Amino acid sequence: MTQPDPTPFPLDHVIERGADADPALALRDETLSYADLRTRVGRLAAWLQAQGFPAGARVASWGAKGELTCLLPLAAPRAGLVHVPINPMLKRAQVAHILADSGASLLLGTPARLATLESGDPPGTCDAMAEGDVLEASRGCDALPPSDGDPQDLAAILYTSGSTGKPKGVMVSHANLWLGAVSVAHYLKLASDDVTLAVLPLAFDYGQNQLLSTWYAGGCVAPLDYLMPRDVTKAVAKHQATTLAAVPPLWRQLVEAKWENGAGDSLRRLTNSGGALTVDLIDAMRETWPQADIIPMYGLTEAFRSTFLDPELVAEHPTSMGRAVPFAEVLVVNDAGGPASPGEEGELVHCGPLVAQGYWQDPERTAERYRPAPAYSHYGGTAVWSGDYVKRDEDGLLFFVGRRDAMIKSAGNRISPQEIEDAALATGLVADAVAFGVPDTKLGQAVYLVVRGEGQEEALATALKRDLPSFMQPHRIEWRAELPLNPNGKIDRTALYGEISEGVSA
Repeated sequence: MTQPDPTPFPLDHVIERGADADPALALRDETLSYADLRTRVGRLAAWLQAQGFPAGARVASWGAKGELTCLLPLAAPRAGLVHVPINPMLKRAQVAHILADSGASLLLGTPARLATLESGDPPGTCDAMAEGDVLEASRGCDALPPSDGDPQDLAAILYTSGSTGKPKGVMVSHANLWLGAVSVAHYLKLASDDVTLAVLPLAFDYGQNQLLSTWYAGGCVAPLDYLMPRDVTKAVAKHQATTLAAVPPLWRQLVEAKWENGAGDSLRRLTNSGGALTVDLIDAMRETWPQADIIPMYGLTEAFRSTFLDPELVAEHPTSMGRAVPFAEVLVVNDAGGPASPGEEGELVHCGPLVAQGYWQDPERTAERYRPAPAYSHYGGTAVWSGDYVKRDEDGLLFFVGRRDAMIKSAGNRISPQEIEDAALATGLVADAVAFGVPDTKLGQAVYLVVRGEGQEEALATALKRDLPSFMQPHRIEWRAELPLNPNGKIDRTALYGEISEGVSA
C-alpha cells in the first residue's frame, strides 16, 4: 500500500477538499453542500471567537447528533479553542466531573440535557447555552476563514475511562486528528461518492473519525441517533449509505435485523472496532452483506488507531488484528524490552504522529502510559505503551492475547471498574464493592458487581440507575456477607474474579 501525504494541516481544513456543490452533511431536515458546510463552520467559529474566550479555552458539547455536534469539532479549533465532546449517554455526575476537570468555559447542549444539571454542576466559570440558540445566533455572523495555526496545537480533549478512577481527558492535536482522517480515508479507500452513516457517538475518536475521514475524501456524512436496529436499516436505504462503522454488539443486532428490498445493497465497507469480531459474527456479516468488505480494526484513544486487517485476509485470518495503519508504527515489545520474535507475546507499543499529547492535567498517569519509544523504533519520541499483550505471526499479522489492566470493555465502551464501585459506595447501601467484566456473547463483556452489605437489592439498583449511564449498569449484582482478603488485608480481586469466572462459565 502506498503511503498518503504525511503533512498535517489545521483540522478545519479537512472540509476544504470537497467540491462546492457536492453533498457533505445529510441532516434530518436538510442536506448541506460543501459550500454550505464551510459557511456554517465559519459562522459558528466567528460566534465562538466573539465570546471573548482566551486562546485554548475549552468549549464542551453535550447533545444528540445534529448540526451543532457535527460542526463544533471544526468550528472550535478554527476559533482557537479546544473542543470537549461529552458522550450524550453520560449523566449529570459524569458531566460535572468533565466540566470541572477540563475547566470548560462554555457548555453547549440540548435543552433537555442541560435541564438535568443541578446547581454547581457546571463550574461558576462555565456558562451553559442551548444548541438551538447558538446556531441561531451564529447565522448573523460573517464566516471566519480557515485557520492558519500550528497543527501541533491542541484541538480537542476526548474523555475516556481509565482502569482506575474517573474519566481522563486525552489531549489530541490538530495533527493527530488530521492524520487520523487521512490514514483512515486512505486504507478504507473512501471517495467523493461515498456516504457514511454515522451511528457511533461523536464524543469518541472512532465516532468522530466518521466525520473527518469522510470529509477528507469529499464524501457525505449522514448522522443518526438510533433506538432500534430497524432505524439503521431504514437509514442505510434512505441515504444509500456505502460505509457503516459499528461495534460487535451492534453488528449482532444488525445481522438479525430485516434487510428488505435490497436495503443494504449499497454498503461497500463495514468497519469494526471497540472489541473483536468472532468467527461466527464475521460469517453472518458476510452472508448479510456479501458485496461489502469487512475491515476489523484495533485502536485506543491515546493513539487513535493502531491496526486494521485487510478485507482480503479476513476469511483466512478472522481473529487477527491485522497490521499497522498508515502513520502508525506498531511494535511488540517482550519483557526484556526488545522486539518479540514471531509467536512470542509482548506488549503492543504504538509510535508515530498519531500518538496523542497525554492526559489533560494528569502528569502522573501520562507518565505511566506515554513513555519513550524503544530504541529500535523508526519514529522514536514518545510512544503509547498500551498495556495490551499481542503476538505477531511469521507474516507480520498481529493477534490479541490479553489486557494488562482491569478495564471492562462492553458494547464498545471502555468502563472503569472503580467508577462503578465508587457509585455503589456513594449510595451508603454497601460497605464494599468490586466490579468486573465477565464474558458476554452480545456485549463482549458484561458488568458484574459484587457488594458486601445487607441485601438492599432494589434500593441499590434504583440508585445506580439514577447515577450511572445505561452502559455502566451492572448486569448482575451479587450480595455477600464477606469478601476474600489477601495477606495485606485488602480485597483479593484475583481470587474473587476467579470465583466469578468459574461460576459464569459453569
